[in-house]
Amino acid sequence: MTTVKRALISVSKKDGLLELAGGLRSLGVEIISTGGTARSLKGAGFPVQEVSEFTGFPEILDGRVKTLHPKVHGGLLAVRDNPAHQRQMQENKISTIDMVVVNLYPFEETTRRPDVSFEEVIENIDIGGPSMVRSAAKNFRNVVVVVDPGDYGWVLEELRENGGELSLGSKFRLARKAFSHTANYDSTIATHLSRLEERDGVIRQIEDLFPKRMILNLEKISDLRYGENPHQRAAFYREWSRFDALLPEAEQLQGKELSFNNYIDLNAAYQLSREFEDACAVIIKHTNPCGVALSEDCQVEAYIKARACDPISAFGSVLGFNRPLEKETAQQIALTFVEAVIAPGYTTEALSLLAPKKNLRLLQFDESRNHLHPFDYKRVEGGLLVQEVDRIPLNEDQWKVVTRKSPTSQEWEGLRFAWRVVKHVKSNAIVYAMGCQTTGIGAGQMSRVDSAKIGISKALLPIKGCVMASDAFFPFRDGIDVAAEAGVSAVIQPGGSLRDEEVIQAADEHGVAMVFTGVRHFKH
Repeated sequence: MTTVKRALISVSKKDGLLELAGGLRSLGVEIISTGGTARSLKGAGFPVQEVSEFTGFPEILDGRVKTLHPKVHGGLLAVRDNPAHQRQMQENKISTIDMVVVNLYPFEETTRRPDVSFEEVIENIDIGGPSMVRSAAKNFRNVVVVVDPGDYGWVLEELRENGGELSLGSKFRLARKAFSHTANYDSTIATHLSRLEERDGVIRQIEDLFPKRMILNLEKISDLRYGENPHQRAAFYREWSRFDALLPEAEQLQGKELSFNNYIDLNAAYQLSREFEDACAVIIKHTNPCGVALSEDCQVEAYIKARACDPISAFGSVLGFNRPLEKETAQQIALTFVEAVIAPGYTTEALSLLAPKKNLRLLQFDESRNHLHPFDYKRVEGGLLVQEVDRIPLNEDQWKVVTRKSPTSQEWEGLRFAWRVVKHVKSNAIVYAMGCQTTGIGAGQMSRVDSAKIGISKALLPIKGCVMASDAFFPFRDGIDVAAEAGVSAVIQPGGSLRDEEVIQAADEHGVAMVFTGVRHFKH
């Protein structure tokens, strides 16, 4: 093992810097530093040798070249028990560097700023930092490399306990993290630049939504108990990108460990609840909503209405709310078995009421972080399908009443609501609604008429006078016949079938209003 006698520190994030420097000095470690890090350390009274003093060569090119020097990289890469390396070190008057503490220019943070220029983005591409990290990590048997301020504490503790040395296992763990750090950094740069192109001498945003090379940068958050089934191993990863990672960064306030299926259902609950401004309650079972309702200003009313749609399926469900969970809503939730809840917050009373349900998972997300990811990924053998997330606006000005009868104002309210809900139901999807409350949902059937029949058969609330939404066109009139027979008074669907005229005729025969949206909402 190598005793740490000399450390090079150059960090953009100054978290814990002074505590680290103090710990190293107490161990007699000589500190070399650069730029702002050196100024911070000197300002705090630490003796620091500037890199330019160490190398005998000044920082040049506006700081672009400062650590790219043989005395730095030779000091990092020399193998301590290699006689030839040691001889060459002596011949070239190169001193060993036993520890590197580096975190890189804030490239990702810089690109998030809406007013950032391309030139500023380029200047925030770190060159010397990743080079030092890679050199130190390659020579991890002889050099300690630290890229995460969260590791400062245990590294100092182990150095104190072992007389200034780290175990080989600790050094390897740090090196492994270091290579992940530089890989993450490079992929962030590559991903950002892949969205740009040169045109007429100007670098600008690329028009093609999908770049030629797409790099996914994933960091494991945790292992999961299992996947969709107990025999499948699983883990949860955070995607590092310029878009907020809502679920990975959500806070679990209580309950058992979240499962693979919980995350999928929580995501579905969140996505559907955010469709609406009014207080919304969403009940999800196996990714499909089994009850959705709105209330202008009463959350518990919305929840009770949503649960009334299908209380049997609501047993063991996942709930989503677009407003902080209130006491009265928590009282109702406590009446039945629920797997998990996601909301932008919880009142103290609500948390107190739900605390006895030790297994109930409560997830809280930061509603200020709403920079939603634009892409939806679907894995296939040997590849990845990438599409835009289905967030097209309603565009009601493009809707068209195609029947003799037009919807009433109450039917229009139900049609708008049902149309927003149906796109979150697995296709073939049918949603029945009365006002802003679902009354029946038919999901995931191989024929649309079966979805229409199932939605009716599961309904505990009256279907008569309800509206119906279909995520895609009706290929035959049978779906309209089934709905009309049950008492549906208005239908909203994309249109576009070869038999549209036949379907419209069926609606006219039954005295049902029908609206074409021109937009399909398949969800496979």
